[in-house]
Order: sequence, then structure tokens, then C-alpha cells
Amino acid sequence: MRAHLAYLNYVLRHKWFVFLACTEYGVPLWRAIIHDWTKFMPAEWSPYVHSFYNPDGSKRRVRDESGAYDPNSISLKFSYAWNHHEKNNPHHWGYWVVTSGEYGNMEALPMPETYVREMLADWKGAGRAINGKGDPAAWYRTNGVKFLMHDKTRELVERLLGL
Repeated sequence: MRAHLAYLNYVLRHKWFVFLACTEYGVPLWRAIIHDWTKFMPAEWSPYVHSFYNPDGSKRRVRDESGAYDPNSISLKFSYAWNHHEKNNPHHWGYWVVTSGEYGNMEALPMPETYVREMLADWKGAGRAINGKGDPAAWYRTNGVKFLMHDKTRELVERLLGL
């Protein structure tokens, strides 16, 4: 039970900080309110709880120094939860990656600006909730090379981050 309460505390903090960042990035109010609503669904809740928290509510060490983690290195249950989350929340760049043609051929579609702005708010809010540092530009400089984004999306991200 303590793990569930610790995760609930994190999700609510995350949503609050993302909400504040959404106001800075000009994200529509409704998007800010419903941000990450799928984290409360059974498909995501328990796998996230058990991946990020010990039964006593203490945090598991799954993130690197930048706050990033590899969803596929945690567990198969978490991989399913992450896939559900990413494919049901258009503020994730992975939502806009499609597979086509031969197995493994992936293509990034351009993200609409509203979702790019929400993605930046997500990065800022997550940083504040995890380690108190909401610096999406630093996050992007460290992790952005790993993101499969359409060129127009990457240009917009970098322009909005002032890079």
C-alpha cells in the first residue's frame, strides 16, 4: 500500500508541475488538465508502482543521472504499460512514430505544435517532480539525440527551447 501512496503522491506532484509549465508554454487548458490521465488506468498503474517503488514506498533506482530510464530494461510488464502510455498520450514523441513496410522500418510524423508544447511542459514538470530541476533544455541536450522525431518537430522543439 505504501508504494501505491508514494506513486500517487508523485503523479499528483507531476501533474501539478506540468499544469504550471503548460501555462508557461501556452498549452490549452483542457490538455493541461487531462495530461497523463492514463497513468490512473489499471494498464499503467500497477506496473508503474512496482517498477518505481519498493513495497515500503521507497524509490527504486531505475533512472540515470539525467532522470531518464530505458522502459524496455525494467520489466516486460512495464514495457506494456509504457507502450500503453505512449500510444495513448500524443504529447510523447513516440506516439508519432509509425512502423511501416518491412519489419523495423520506423518513420516519425510531424507533431502538432500543441503536443510539442505539452511535451516540453511534461519534461519541465517531470524534472521538478523528480529532482526539483525543471530544465527541459538540459533534458533535451542530454537525451534528445535518442528521440526519433520528424525534422520539423525537432526544429520546433529546439526553437521553443531557445537552442
